[in-house]
Amino acid sequence: MEKMMVGLSLALSVIVWGQKGPVKTNLTPYSYQTFNCDNKGYFDASKYEKEEIDGVNKLLYKFNGVHFDTNPIFKLSSLEEIRRNKDQHLENLEKQYQEKKQELYSLKVINQPVWKKLYENAIQTFENEYELNKEEIIAFSDPSTLKNSKFYETCRESIDAISSPDREKMFASWKAYTELKSKNNADPQGVMNRFNAKMEDPQREDYALIDMIGLSFHNCANSSFRQKRDEEGNAYRDFDKIFTKLKKNCDETY
Repeated sequence: MEKMMVGLSLALSVIVWGQKGPVKTNLTPYSYQTFNCDNKGYFDASKYEKEEIDGVNKLLYKFNGVHFDTNPIFKLSSLEEIRRNKDQHLENLEKQYQEKKQELYSLKVINQPVWKKLYENAIQTFENEYELNKEEIIAFSDPSTLKNSKFYETCRESIDAISSPDREKMFASWKAYTELKSKNNADPQGVMNRFNAKMEDPQREDYALIDMIGLSFHNCANSSFRQKRDEEGNAYRDFDKIFTKLKKNCDETY
């Protein structure tokens, strides 16, 4: 009986010791920059690979926003330039697309639903932004091409007005868009005064295209594929949670 009790006591000791044994972690330092902070922390290398964290970091802080360097068209001189050098602008866009695509599509991200979804959204946004820029460059020279736009179903009203051979239809849509926009302006009457001056200008059709393609159509299409801000905020917070002993050194002038 005594031998049995001793054996049981030893067995229990082994179990208790096993339960109290330290959990092994491999904490690895990691530094990254946010919009106005330098961040330093540690990640568990038994759970994550540095390459995966680098990939998520790039999704959040490099591939989350505007991907292509293009010149917005607000003036007649800019409109004339993009028409005159349309092929050059398309070549430049294509070059940017191929370079950025190679980097984006080769990223490795953490194998968790939140990061896989972020990666899918980033790719969709990238592809849509490329297509939108391409369509705009072409449409400034030939508005009728928007009838075949990828965003036609989403932005049918704007596209129908822009691509219509009936210029009066486009002018009416332009006026309605400007009136709506003026309501959110500190000087609504000033907005309409400038619109009326453009309507009296011999180049009113070009002025209309600048607003209808560069603003009305662009904003409609762009908003259809951009991620919501609250979702972005959650992703940034989830990324910070990967790290322990995280310290932030922030520039408070921002």
